[in-house]
Amino acid sequence: MYFAHVESALISFLRRQVRCFRLTMPQRRAARPLVEQTVGPVAPGVVQYTSEPLFHDLWLRPALAPRDQSLATVSPLIASGQVAQLSAHLNRAMDNGLKQAEASEALTHLLFCVGWPNVFSAIPITKDVFDKRPS
Repeated sequence: MYFAHVESALISFLRRQVRCFRLTMPQRRAARPLVEQTVGPVAPGVVQYTSEPLFHDLWLRPALAPRDQSLATVSPLIASGQVAQLSAHLNRAMDNGLKQAEASEALTHLLFCVGWPNVFSAIPITKDVFDKRPS
């Protein structure tokens, strides 16, 4: 009973709190095996909670456009200093329509909201993403 309650609470939390980029059906199919291969051997439960609530339920919600969902993911990564996944999420945001100028402006805005250290930690990764994308 306790574990069912914890499972339900975790799923509810993920549905309410996480804002991630929207993937097309082929991208979701490609992402799931990657998560299963890299995370599954270490934490199979993480795969379970990532696959359905995140890949299926959350990313298919229509209230936010994919670009906005992506920006809602990139911003807290920067704000919390969790830049390890910034490259993947920023690339997805740009695939979803976020322009380089908008990403730059978001960094400027975040500078005053979350502080210089977090933004300066994100700048080299952002520059790398910009440099590697076609002009």
